[in-house]
Amino acid sequence: MKQPSPRGEASALLLAVMAGTVDPAGDALSHLETVVEAAVSRTPDILLDDDLQLTLFCLYELHYSGIDGVNDEWEWNTRLLGVRQRIEAAFEARVRAEAVVGALPDATSEAVCAELFRMTGEDTGPSMSRFVAKSATADQLREFLVHRSISQLREADPHTWAIPRLAGRSKAALVEIQADEYGNGLLARMHSVLFARTLRELGMDDTYGAYLDAVPAITLASNNLMSLFGLNRRLRGAIVGHLAAYEMTSSQPNRLYSRGFTRHGYGEPATGYFDEHVEADAVHEQIAGRDMAGGLVESDPLLLPDVLFGAAAALAVDTLVTAHIMGAWEDGRSSLRPSEAMAA
Repeated sequence: MKQPSPRGEASALLLAVMAGTVDPAGDALSHLETVVEAAVSRTPDILLDDDLQLTLFCLYELHYSGIDGVNDEWEWNTRLLGVRQRIEAAFEARVRAEAVVGALPDATSEAVCAELFRMTGEDTGPSMSRFVAKSATADQLREFLVHRSISQLREADPHTWAIPRLAGRSKAALVEIQADEYGNGLLARMHSVLFARTLRELGMDDTYGAYLDAVPAITLASNNLMSLFGLNRRLRGAIVGHLAAYEMTSSQPNRLYSRGFTRHGYGEPATGYFDEHVEADAVHEQIAGRDMAGGLVESDPLLLPDVLFGAAAALAVDTLVTAHIMGAWEDGRSSLRPSEAMAA
């Protein structure tokens, strides 16, 4: 991924440290720790803090495809891990305050699945999929894709961290879901590849991270949430619940998204990504609810609260993303940040 533009003192200093443009590194790392501590302490809402969310996103990116000009050795630098953990602690606390979990069901597969379907079936705000299907302009379709590009061009990767953390029935179910996400070994069927094709059909850049500078903090927070859950073993229940919530809220919205692109005259090369999810996720939601999430809880009942928290967190943060986008569109303005990528 190319280096993003800084959004404040913390992200600017982190990128400079990792690129080696500040010296000496030891003093710069100490300064980074101080800057991040101050930023965390004073932020009114970390979910909406562009500087801290970008800083956390870049720290997580070290575990994915990396950042241009940044040595891979930074991935396990203990000082940077400490900085990441400081932001993570505040981020997780804020998400826990936002996510609502009801009474715990029995620790059985069927009860867990039923509760997840109840949670994901509740109407929590405006529907972006219905708006896209009926009303979105061509420019709004592109904005929608920009927000989605941050996650969909590496689709499945954050949830894949959970595979070695699970065992038995839940692990087998997760692998089955992820195999579909990765195209069952066929490059052209990988969901990230299908999404890239959609971008190209609309004349957009399909490079991972191309639109990172354009998305707001809440979009980064939605992506950072997956990495928080996936990269911390203690939150393995949460990443399973997160994926279950995604699979259970995917099929019908993607049908509507496809309809919106068709309404603007786009054919299968643009709609194929969404059409694929209509079919695949109708199957995945059952596997995710009963076998992956339910199977995990049956094998370890102590993880039940974490599974439901992960689902609630996914729903809550994505509701905030939708509210941000829909609020901007209702006001007749862009939901994106000014950036060179969108000006091109």
